[in-house]
Amino acid sequence: MTTMTIGPTSEKTPAPPKLNPPERLLFGPGPSNPDPRVLQAMTANQIGHLDPYFVELMDQVMRSLRGVFRTANHHTLPISATGSAGIETIMMNLLEDGDSAVIGVAGYFGHRMAEMARRAGADVRVVEVPSGQTLDPAQIDAELKKKPAKLVGFVHAETTTGACQPIAPMVEVAKRYDALVAMDCVTSLAGLPIDLDALGVDAAGSCSQKCIGAPPGLGPISIGPRAMQAVQARKSKPHTWYLDLALLFQYWGEERASRSRAFHHTAPIAMIYGFHEAMRLILEEGLEARWARHQTAHEALVRGLDKLGISLFPAPADRCATINVVNVPTGVDEAAVRRRLLGMGVEMSGGLGVLAGKVWRIGVMGYNAQIPRVERFLGALEEALRAEGWKAA
Repeated sequence: MTTMTIGPTSEKTPAPPKLNPPERLLFGPGPSNPDPRVLQAMTANQIGHLDPYFVELMDQVMRSLRGVFRTANHHTLPISATGSAGIETIMMNLLEDGDSAVIGVAGYFGHRMAEMARRAGADVRVVEVPSGQTLDPAQIDAELKKKPAKLVGFVHAETTTGACQPIAPMVEVAKRYDALVAMDCVTSLAGLPIDLDALGVDAAGSCSQKCIGAPPGLGPISIGPRAMQAVQARKSKPHTWYLDLALLFQYWGEERASRSRAFHHTAPIAMIYGFHEAMRLILEEGLEARWARHQTAHEALVRGLDKLGISLFPAPADRCATINVVNVPTGVDEAAVRRRLLGMGVEMSGGLGVLAGKVWRIGVMGYNAQIPRVERFLGALEEALRAEGWKAA
């Protein structure tokens, strides 16, 4: 009988080469280049996730994040996972088996929100518009008139189409039927005007790697009082342990709690350091100034694209300043242009889903929302287009 040995061989596994990633100008839909000061903060001394210093840092991060969301919601924290987990935290905690939800869909990420709601056990009804358009609140009203819903969800800045959904009208129609409002602001928080409390949004989720200006890895969320009442009134525990808000806030702390915290998970210490610095920089700059900077950079990009004969995909009234989705010029090999750009150290992304091969997605977010960086991107794009034989009309 032949005996098979399972396990490590006697040969030594060779070490991989030393880490040496190329330098990139990241003008895709995310991640964007972090502010160098954020990267520097991430090299600070490592400490334990229940160290008194770190507990104080957690409190500072929560306070700063409330300032960025413009809310008094205590239940505002960065989830220890990417922005997708932040949105899933909202869906898994606010919805349970048998609940009804109406989700507005204007692209891939609206579909994602709807799927998360289904996996939370909800009966989901989708209101969908063609790519590049925004939702008409009257469509949501008509759906709620047929049957009430516990929650209305939508995406503020749809990353696949570059369309920006007006928030206030969506909140107004949802509140008319006493529905909770959940918003995906992954591509807009700290780049576009958002004021959760003034708008009346009950729950919102974003990410660390776009307009906030930190590396990917955290999913900042804010849960308002009405939403927390729904969480506390659940008939059963959420279909998740890691993203259970009741457990998370035993670690992050409730308003009434002492400074002692219960272990839930080992927080990504270095990521929290970077996020803390990103929050500090945002508040130091001022939200209004930061919003204006993103708008100015967007306008510079649009002017440059216009000179190249490249048009934006959404209608002017629906355009988002932070994610610019543009039409690929006729006769141009869109993938070849992106490959040339990458060879020049510049990244932009192609279309996703039904828009694959038809559009490019250009993010102008966070540290990259500066005129010199936009001009560098435009110069590289022009060079890549010319190399592919493109001549502006």
